[in-house]
Amino acid sequence: MSFLRAYVINAPLIILATIGYGLVSLAISLFETSGRRQIAVARAWARCLLWGSRVRVKIEGLENIALDGSYVFVSNHLSYMDTPVILANIPVQFRFLAKSGLFQIPLLGTHLARAGHIPVPRDDARAAVKTMTTAARAIRERRISLLIFPEGGRSETGELATFKEGAAYIAIRAGVPLVPVALKGTREILPFGSAQVRSGTVIMRIGEPIPTGHMQVRDRAQVSAELHDRIAILLEDQPIHV
Repeated sequence: MSFLRAYVINAPLIILATIGYGLVSLAISLFETSGRRQIAVARAWARCLLWGSRVRVKIEGLENIALDGSYVFVSNHLSYMDTPVILANIPVQFRFLAKSGLFQIPLLGTHLARAGHIPVPRDDARAAVKTMTTAARAIRERRISLLIFPEGGRSETGELATFKEGAAYIAIRAGVPLVPVALKGTREILPFGSAQVRSGTVIMRIGEPIPTGHMQVRDRAQVSAELHDRIAILLEDQPIHV
C-alpha cells in the first residue's frame, strides 16, 4: 500500500513538472539557439522529478571530471530514471543520443531537437555512422559533452550487457575522454516495464576518464570492452563516501 500511495502522489507531480518545464524550455528555445538554457531547464526538471519522487542520490567520483570539460559519458542503463539522475547530478553541458522516435512525441520532441540532442535512427547502419560522425563534430565545435547508454536499451534483467561500439567511436573521433558511470538503484526506483515510481536511494559512481587522443577508430572494440569492465567494477558493492 505504501508503494501505491507513493505512486499516486508522485505521478501527477511528474506529469505537471514535465509539461511545465517543457513549455518553459520551448519558450526559451525561440530566443536562444545554443541549447544551454534548455539544458539548465532540463536539469531543473530532473531535480524536481527526483525531489518529488523522494529519490536520494549518493555520488562518488565527481572530482574525476572538470565541470567545463567535454566528455563522452558512458553509463549502464537500468531504468527511465537513469537520465534524470545523471542530468541532475553531473553539472556539465550534456546532450544525448536519443531514439529517433522520441523526436516525434509532441513537446518532448520539440525540446530535444531545439536543445541540440541528436536522433539515432534504428535499423539503418549507414545512417547510424553518419549520426555518430555528426555527434563527434558537435562535441568538438560546441564544446559539449554527450551521454550514451552503450547497451542499446534498458537491461531487462539488471545484468550488464555487452557494449556497442558507438560511444568509443564518437569519443575517438571527437578526441575527448570517455567517462564510465555506474548507476545502482534506479531499477528499484522505476522497474523495467513499470510506470510506478518508488522512493529510495540511488548510487552513482563516476570513474576515471579514459583519454582517447592517442587512439584510432580501429581501437573502438578494445576500449568498449575496457569501459564495460570498468563499469562492472564500479557496480560491485563497496563503501561509498557521502
